[in-house]
Amino acid sequence: MAKVIIFGNTLTAELAHYYLVNDSEHEVVAFTINEQYLEELTDKTYYNLPLVSFEKLEEIYSPKEYKLFIPLTEKKMNRVRAELYQQGKDKGFEYISYISSKATVLTNDIGENCFILEDNTIQPFVSIGNNCVLWSGNHIGHHSKIGNHVFFTSQVVLSGRCVVGDFCFFGVNATIRDKATLGDGTLIAMGANLTKQLTEAWTIWKGNPAVVANISSKDIKI
Repeated sequence: MAKVIIFGNTLTAELAHYYLVNDSEHEVVAFTINEQYLEELTDKTYYNLPLVSFEKLEEIYSPKEYKLFIPLTEKKMNRVRAELYQQGKDKGFEYISYISSKATVLTNDIGENCFILEDNTIQPFVSIGNNCVLWSGNHIGHHSKIGNHVFFTSQVVLSGRCVVGDFCFFGVNATIRDKATLGDGTLIAMGANLTKQLTEAWTIWKGNPAVVANISSKDIKI
């Protein structure tokens, strides 16, 4: 069990609080946001817990006694979450991961600051890096390797023996064939069926069968 500080005061932070309170042994003790947004608020609490400056977090809560959880969304292809994750590490904090008790998880090779929700099936010999989000209901096939800062939405099928680079994003109901290797920053669109075995970095794939788009995933707003 750890004493945990959650980053954020929006819907994702609210969900993280719900899951940690109702389905973990961790104790949520505070929330934290960037100081510029904190200054705009008259109420410096969230869910009756302190809401404190992220810039001053290590001065208020010792990294030796508290751990951090940053369950942010996929904004800018996960790069915003990655930047904050690194800032927390630079402050000396360790991270927890949340793995739902209602997920089927047959591997122990899962990194820190991961947010894995209910009804995910993660088969044997899968490895998942740091700072990844698996929303509800995905299938992660055996012997697949997932990098850092990756986001799966829901009902994604990643077939066996795939390699997923850092900063990838998978839309709802996307399907990826077996033995596929996805370059960093690959975006698989909602409902896309990827039959290719290799994608270049920062490409977007859409359709069934999926074809590459003429813009880079670095140029989109999600």
